[in-house]
Amino acid sequence: MLSKFFVEDHVKAALMEDIGFGDVTTESIVGEDEIFEAFLAARCDGIICGLEVFKTVFKILSDKICINFEVKDGDAIKKGDILAKIKGPGKYLLLGERVALNYIQRMSGIATETNKYQKAIGNLPCKIVDTRKTTPGFRAFEKYSVKIGGGALHRFNLSDCAMIKDNHIKVAGSVTNAVKKVRENLSHAHKIELECDTLEQVKEALPLGVDIIMLDNMDLNTMKEAVKLIDHKAVVEASGNVNLDTVRAIAECGVDIISSSAIVAKAPTLDIALDM
Repeated sequence: MLSKFFVEDHVKAALMEDIGFGDVTTESIVGEDEIFEAFLAARCDGIICGLEVFKTVFKILSDKICINFEVKDGDAIKKGDILAKIKGPGKYLLLGERVALNYIQRMSGIATETNKYQKAIGNLPCKIVDTRKTTPGFRAFEKYSVKIGGGALHRFNLSDCAMIKDNHIKVAGSVTNAVKKVRENLSHAHKIELECDTLEQVKEALPLGVDIIMLDNMDLNTMKEAVKLIDHKAVVEASGNVNLDTVRAIAECGVDIISSSAIVAKAPTLDIALDM
């Protein structure tokens, strides 16, 4: 879940960026006490996400704004659905409109894209997860959206888990050296994930007792062989060349996790409107 204080601080910064020294348009047209009604409406199908963040924008601007949601985060929505009824001072409805929509459109887009990938995997015992390829300063919202869309979360940041990638192996000299150096400095509470590009690296990794083995950019036949070699001795993650056309075939190789930056980085915003 998103922490209330974190959301409020983030939203305040977003409002400061957008409003600046004032809304020269709205303040010329709408009085302080003029009350209006508005509707939050879906202009396409998808998964709704970010309702509380949307609400926080208007809560910060005015305690006189009342929002009644017709849906909750994670609900499937259809084009034309009314998602919320809003009533309050028109000045603050207009002041917060763009910022509120920016949050909810982006978050709903990610939830929708994630949901497509998880549905493509179907009933196989495999989860789609995100990566650290996120928008600076917006990672918490993006990861929350992945979760709402039915996906699972990879590490949140560099301190969560030791993840040994190809460049770490090159610097360390070998898979074995990299794992050894990391284990010497690691807390007992951390797991070790190792990226393997070849079956030879998988074979070298198995005696080292790493917790997660990532099969990076392997073709399907090589991936199936790697899964057999690992034989449940570690969690198996697949990564690379993951899209809606390939994700099911990758899951059928027997991996536990499929990580993809596409569910966040390539997710389109969901078209949602606020109409006075």
